[in-house]
Amino acid sequence: MSDTPTRRAVLAALGAGAFAGCLGGSDGSTTQRSPETEAPETGGDTTTASTATPERPPVPTVDERLPLPMEPASIEDNAVSGGPPKDGIPSIDDPSFVAAASASEWLNPGDPVFGVTRGEETKAYPQSILVSHEICNDVLDGTPVSVTYCPLTGTAMGFERGETTFGVSGRLVNNNLIMYDRATETWWPQVLSTAIPGPWREDPQIQSLSQFRVVWTTWERWSSAYPDTTVLSRNTGFANNYDGDPYGSYNPRSGYYQPDSGTMFRSLSDDDRLEPKRVVIGTRTSEGAAAFEKRALRDQKVLHGALGDTPIVGVYEPTLDTGYVYRNPDEEQYEYRDGQVVDAAGEAHDPTGLPGERLLALDAMWFAWSGFYPDTTLYASD
Repeated sequence: MSDTPTRRAVLAALGAGAFAGCLGGSDGSTTQRSPETEAPETGGDTTTASTATPERPPVPTVDERLPLPMEPASIEDNAVSGGPPKDGIPSIDDPSFVAAASASEWLNPGDPVFGVTRGEETKAYPQSILVSHEICNDVLDGTPVSVTYCPLTGTAMGFERGETTFGVSGRLVNNNLIMYDRATETWWPQVLSTAIPGPWREDPQIQSLSQFRVVWTTWERWSSAYPDTTVLSRNTGFANNYDGDPYGSYNPRSGYYQPDSGTMFRSLSDDDRLEPKRVVIGTRTSEGAAAFEKRALRDQKVLHGALGDTPIVGVYEPTLDTGYVYRNPDEEQYEYRDGQVVDAAGEAHDPTGLPGERLLALDAMWFAWSGFYPDTTLYASD
């Protein structure tokens, strides 16, 4: 553990009223883009269960369980208190949304937002709000979901939640948020997305949570690409100061978010191939895990690699300054030309729609990704 102040102390820096009422009760184009749902991703989006029984959790799960760095019981043993108690960081359970024009009154162009498109709905969840709540239980296109954010690992992720809601357990593993579902009190580490503990954790039929892509981008990029987006309102029902981030700033990056700064709690990783908080775009399936350094993907535009024995390709998408990862079983060699990804036959593809199967991917700090997936392959700058 570093000399960084405790999480409780950092959260206290927001001010005495920050949680009043909760403890008791880079360059790119700006063209319109297709919804995320037009190019489905795998690795966490095939629902198999949504009703709680003694054998299964109450939330939608997927066919194949994601890899774990150790046995579930050992993950539980490595969990530590983050400072605030259970629900001391309150989830947003009754969110409201405002139009983009209204949100622009308090969102700066470079402020991070977490964008989602699903069916007919497009929404943005500002980092400046979720840093104080970590979980927003919402409904997207008629589907109950949770949009989640862990500031200590830089991970924004979306999950289907079935008929229950997720809350903040107050526990962390590898500095990462451990959610719990309110139907059974079972722990679900955010990045691992797999239950610990729970009566079904050893059941081979019960796998990981059903996920969907959440895009980490800026308000300027998202609102330019999706001018009709709605935005999570600051009217959350809590007396929080959403003008200050207790951990530092992403705009510009400072404090805890600097790539070479220490972690607050013990990390499971000592992998020094990158600075601890350098951002990677990671993907994982039952076959293994791979990570593309985001800076390298931004610079090189196309990176070929492998996930286990399967060839994959990572491609940069300039509109939202993000990346996508595809299976590439035929080892097609792609190159980047004028915002398009071109195959060997000269056919151009949008970065959001290559021919191969798109894998679910997410932004994460390197120490977190390598701690959870120590055998991950890394594709980075020379």
